[in-house]
Amino acid sequence: RYQMGGRKAAQQVFTHTQRVRILYKTVLKLHRGFPMELQALGDQYTKDEFRRHKDATPEQAQIFMKEWTSYAITIAKQLGIRGTHQSKSIGKSFTEDDLETFNAEQIYQLFELHEAATKPELQEAQDK
Repeated sequence: RYQMGGRKAAQQVFTHTQRVRILYKTVLKLHRGFPMELQALGDQYTKDEFRRHKDATPEQAQIFMKEWTSYAITIAKQLGIRGTHQSKSIGKSFTEDDLETFNAEQIYQLFELHEAATKPELQEAQDK
């Protein structure tokens, strides 16, 4: 009899490196449903984060994979079958508790991401 649960099956069938690669490619594919400028920003951030965590400890890698899997699931649900033109909003807001757990480097990265994400909007407003 051959029977396995979802997460356990993935852990037994794929190596850690293969699971990371699958998640990475899944996130980049999901970004194709974003508007062009948001896709470029999301892709660059994803690539940077996956590179940055290449030598993570097993504990860090577990948290990293959990959070990025959660992100992929959230984006997949929000995009649905039709993409962003049918979606009301993309992403998820941080709670105050989330922000309390961030270290200084993470706060800085969040600020940089915010700056990059709002730059096109600021440019459009200035061009009008």
